[in-house]
Amino acid sequence: MHELSIALGIVKIAEDETAKVNAAKVTKIELEIGVLSGIEIESLNFVWESVVQDTVLERAEKEITVIEGRGKCIDCNTEFDMENIYDCCPKCNSNFKGILKGKELKVKALEVI
Repeated sequence: MHELSIALGIVKIAEDETAKVNAAKVTKIELEIGVLSGIEIESLNFVWESVVQDTVLERAEKEITVIEGRGKCIDCNTEFDMENIYDCCPKCNSNFKGILKGKELKVKALEVI
């Protein structure tokens, strides 16, 4: 379960950023997580409460935006939606593709007081 270390990393980012602006706590955190990132959102939610306890994120509202996967076939240049990292091109069935989006894991915004 690597979501525990991811949650700890998010807490570290929030603590560093609040320290930069001399804020006491975070009221809202916005995350962007891609479907191809390998992160199980349910697992992240499961560990979240225990990880944020006694941190600047303890009472913060958490908002997660899921970024859909999108790839581009290297062989035929077709752009297509992806649900899994191993999806092949729907036009030519090639496995060679570039991933355009969907691997994101980003702290998009923090609201602090």
